[in-house]
Amino acid sequence: MPWNPVVYNKFKQVRFLPFFDLSAMIQETPIMKSVDLGCGTGEQTALLVEKFKQATFIGIDSSVEMLEQAALLKSDRLEFQCQTIENFVETNESWDVIFSNAALQWSDNHQDLFPKLIAKLNSGGQFVVQMPYQPENILNKLLYTLAESEPYRTQLKGWNRPSSVLALDDYAQIMFDGGLSQLSISQRIYPIIAQDHHTLYEFIAGSALIPYLERLEEDKKALFIAAFKAEIANSFKKLPALYAFKRILLYGKKE
Repeated sequence: MPWNPVVYNKFKQVRFLPFFDLSAMIQETPIMKSVDLGCGTGEQTALLVEKFKQATFIGIDSSVEMLEQAALLKSDRLEFQCQTIENFVETNESWDVIFSNAALQWSDNHQDLFPKLIAKLNSGGQFVVQMPYQPENILNKLLYTLAESEPYRTQLKGWNRPSSVLALDDYAQIMFDGGLSQLSISQRIYPIIAQDHHTLYEFIAGSALIPYLERLEEDKKALFIAAFKAEIANSFKKLPALYAFKRILLYGKKE
């Protein structure tokens, strides 16, 4: 997936707010062998290294474009690897902190994935995850519905990407069954105030829209984008618009 760090970071301030809330959940311990799943450009991973002086971190991401920037932040306590999360769960290594901010929503089958991730924690290890709650976020729903309509369904050859994000109750059960305690499971709204519709489009253009455009022929992309922008304008009639962007934050500690 050809991520564009420049487009993604246009909303850097908004995207960092849940990161700070999530990182505040981490309990500092004398030994913190840690991994950041979906580290992107590595800026947030570097902040974690700075905050937790005893920690070593490996940032993992599948985007070469993102990791080219992340490589500039490498240090004696921070390194980066190009790897998918699906490959990561098949490794034998165990961890004191498994951290992931806005990345696991890209992986499928959370009923299978999350137990495998939790199983990789050492005793006393911490599971710290944040994801956009796509099933209730308007822009994600608009994108999915548009892709189901014609002519786009045919142009996409029937492909669409339903959200893999589960209900909060499901994550609570998975974490409990995985032996996690001190559970903290919440949904929070991080409002985005948009002065125009293009701002809302750009927010999702740097993330969820990417795989749809990848699958469209070049001459069809502009038409899909125009249709999507029209759906956004129709859904947010009042400007400036408030987009109630929902995210879920998960924390648990291994017994």
